Amino acid sequence: MATILTHALLPLAARIALGRDRVPSRLVATGMAAAMLPDADVAMFALGIDYAHAFGHRGASHSLVFALACGPLATCFARTLKTPPITALFFVALSAASHPLLDMLTDGGLGVALYWPWSDARHFAPWRVIEVSPFANRFFSARGLAVLRSELCWVWLPTLALAGVLFGTRVAGRSARQRGVS
Repeated sequence: MATILTHALLPLAARIALGRDRVPSRLVATGMAAAMLPDADVAMFALGIDYAHAFGHRGASHSLVFALACGPLATCFARTLKTPPITALFFVALSAASHPLLDMLTDGGLGVALYWPWSDARHFAPWRVIEVSPFANRFFSARGLAVLRSELCWVWLPTLALAGVLFGTRVAGRSARQRGVS
């Protein structure tokens, strides 16, 4: 799995790129929570559910069905999130879907049950460049630091660069429109 910090990055980067008018603070916070939520499945270990089980780690909670279910749930709270229901639906569903897609890029584990419930098969992306994160008890170790370096290189820098370019384009466009109006 990628670290929880990296899962939270993508909705935050969308906020940077699109601006607070399109992605209000409550919506970005909800998107960040949705992007991290699939890893709550590690609680299944305490219940005796094996990693490879459909409800084990990287199982059902890492499926596209799970991600898509998060979207309609978010529409129920659209007013609280200060966004139109359709925006809540897509932003939260895409935020949740980013989690298994990132995990598919890691170099460890059993893969992601992306197509559950139709298939229990676990999948990886053909390009597995992110080092798999150790669980919490070993996160602050040399291995954990190697994972953070990997994520910095393959996720954080490209994501923030793209968000920065989109932010700059949005600001430059707004500035040009204001000059044209004046």
